[in-house]
Amino acid sequence: MSALSPFANEPVLELRRSAVRAQLQEAMRGLDARLPLRVPVVVGEDERRGEGLPSTDPGEPQRVVALAAAAGEPDVAAAIEEAERGLRTWRGLPAAERAAALLRAAGWLRERRLEIAALEVRECAKPWPEADADVCEAIDFLEYYARGAIELEAGAELLQVPGERNEMHYAPRGVAAVISPWNFPLAIPCGMTAGALATGNSVVLKPAEQSPACAHVLVQALRAGGVPASAISLLPGEGDVGARLVAHPRVQTIAFTGSLPVGLEISRAAGTVTDGQHHIKRLVCELGGKNCVIVDSDADLDEAVPGIVSSAFVYAGQKCSAAARVLVHQDIADQLIERVAGAARVLIVGQADALGTDVPPVIEQAAQERVNRYAALAREQGEIVARVEPVPDRGWFCPPTVAAGLPRDSRVLNEEIFGPLLAIDRVADVEEACDVVDSLPYALTGGLFARDPSTVRYVRQRSPVGNLYVNRGITGAMVGRQPFGGNRLSGTGSKAGGPDYLRQFVEPRVVTENTMRHGLVV
Repeated sequence: MSALSPFANEPVLELRRSAVRAQLQEAMRGLDARLPLRVPVVVGEDERRGEGLPSTDPGEPQRVVALAAAAGEPDVAAAIEEAERGLRTWRGLPAAERAAALLRAAGWLRERRLEIAALEVRECAKPWPEADADVCEAIDFLEYYARGAIELEAGAELLQVPGERNEMHYAPRGVAAVISPWNFPLAIPCGMTAGALATGNSVVLKPAEQSPACAHVLVQALRAGGVPASAISLLPGEGDVGARLVAHPRVQTIAFTGSLPVGLEISRAAGTVTDGQHHIKRLVCELGGKNCVIVDSDADLDEAVPGIVSSAFVYAGQKCSAAARVLVHQDIADQLIERVAGAARVLIVGQADALGTDVPPVIEQAAQERVNRYAALAREQGEIVARVEPVPDRGWFCPPTVAAGLPRDSRVLNEEIFGPLLAIDRVADVEEACDVVDSLPYALTGGLFARDPSTVRYVRQRSPVGNLYVNRGITGAMVGRQPFGGNRLSGTGSKAGGPDYLRQFVEPRVVTENTMRHGLVV
């Protein structure tokens, strides 16, 4: 394999161009003509079809996007057995050959970019800009980890002394179970899966039940790129499928992105060593956040207001990195509240396939009900300063809402809501704002709007979050530019899209050889 060019992020589409918009609409018409898609259980060369797991359009719940087969206990056992067979072949390939397969998979996605984005719009109600960016991020993960695997294969430099040779190399851990969410239905499963595959592991992928078709696209891309069928299997299903994978004694690594309660269940189960298990499972997880944006008294509100509003309401706040709480200096609180409320009131709530939509529906009815409960609590405990109503009556829409004046112990201020609800909280100064952030159990993303460099230094030193954004929005981390991941109860492990991520899927091995030979074997 010839030397690879330096990594560069895949450029997003320029949606302001009429020709691009026309291509998107054509891609959507082509997809709609093929619905519902069929998503099988995929184990090795075998595919089992079924209709036990339908996924529907959140904006038009009567529209069935995909009919997936529901994996059961025999499928889990078969997938693990197949993954162990695939591991023996896949791990033995040089990193350059594995990287080449990932790069070909990236090319496969690139060629089908518009139709994949259309699928995300339908299956997960991701607006076009977000859907396109998600496909780009998946391509980025494949490209970035392919290069990282080649670098990792070189091993580490150790101290050498006369008469001794010391080497350290990284070996794949084994079978990896990847359990992925629906909100980034291609990029997140791709990142976790590509990280495991790049380093020579085999993978069993269990996608979110809301987005099986997007996960199937990923498996198709990887196999088309040259990943052996035995090294990547797909098990659509409910939570019990993931639980069986987590508990299986021959799973070595678990990569999970999702809610804190499920993550804690996985952590407890992964820590149990069962009969026949000769390893401690490695858990790589990202568990969400309650992300705060600090606004100091000298902030440029022309920057702060659009940064806050976009971070809170794009994709209906259904990002683990989304802004959920603003901590604003009391001297400018009234002005900020008025401007954020005004910006929120003009947000366009609509179907994800409409190019002008700012806030699409949430993923499902249970999410709609959850967000509305928190909004009702915010009205009861504080003041609703902006609420966009009415919203479409078809689909799982929630009115974008801005609340203020809530008591510090309010659940609205302290629990992850995962929807279009933003709370604004007054603080006496930046130090108090940092105290609030420091008191929260989550530590994923955070933001600061301030002009004084000493304030920026102070918040950088005090903030426990994994990703701190200064004078910009707090969502939209880019592979290779903003490695992404949280601290505290927001997750464990190294940051996705960063230089350390691949090390989570390998184990280091050191070989020391005495080179002072005493005679030769005859």
